Formats: sequence, C-alpha cells, structure tokens
Amino acid sequence: MGTTAKEEMARFWEKNTKSSRPLSPHITIYKWSLPMAMSITHRGTGVALSLGVSLFSLAALLLPEQFPHYLAMVKSLSLGPALIFSAKFALAFPFTYHTWNGIRHLV
Repeated sequence: MGTTAKEEMARFWEKNTKSSRPLSPHITIYKWSLPMAMSITHRGTGVALSLGVSLFSLAALLLPEQFPHYLAMVKSLSLGPALIFSAKFALAFPFTYHTWNGIRHLV
C-alpha cells in the first residue's frame, strides 16, 4: 500500500530542510537579462498607460470645467523649461516604449 499524503509532505519538508534550499524561487536568485528587463518595463508602461487613460477620462467626466480652463491654469504656473521637458518625457516615454516593444514582439 502507498504512503499517505501526510507522510509524503513530511518527507518533502524533511528533504528540503536537509538540503537548505529556498522554499520557492526568489527574484534575488535570477540573473537579470535584457529580455527580462524589457518584459518588466513593457508591463510597467502598460499599467502606467492604462492608469493614465483611466484617470484622464475620469477627470474629464467629473471635473466641472472644460479642458481649456485647466490648460490655462497650467500655463499660468509659468513652469521652467526643464520641468516642462521632464513632464513631456514622462508622458511620451511609456507610450513610445510600449508601442515599439509591442511591435518588436509581434515581429
């Protein structure tokens, strides 16, 4: 007759304890590679884009004024060129990276 599930589990944990192996693979044991970093960045930009579009559309529905009013408010802040460039980059990078990486994946 075979062993019970309880006996199998006891044997499993005893073997793992003796061999000093980690309980499950952890991110620290993997060697980082370019495909891994590109995949993680692709997922991150996808999440950022979906959140950005969702928040923008929710704001467009709920805020009382029209878009030109809020655009004029931002222009009245007289932000410096470095901050404007950084904001444009923060908006353009996720879109371009996610798009080109998706095309690369399809090809």
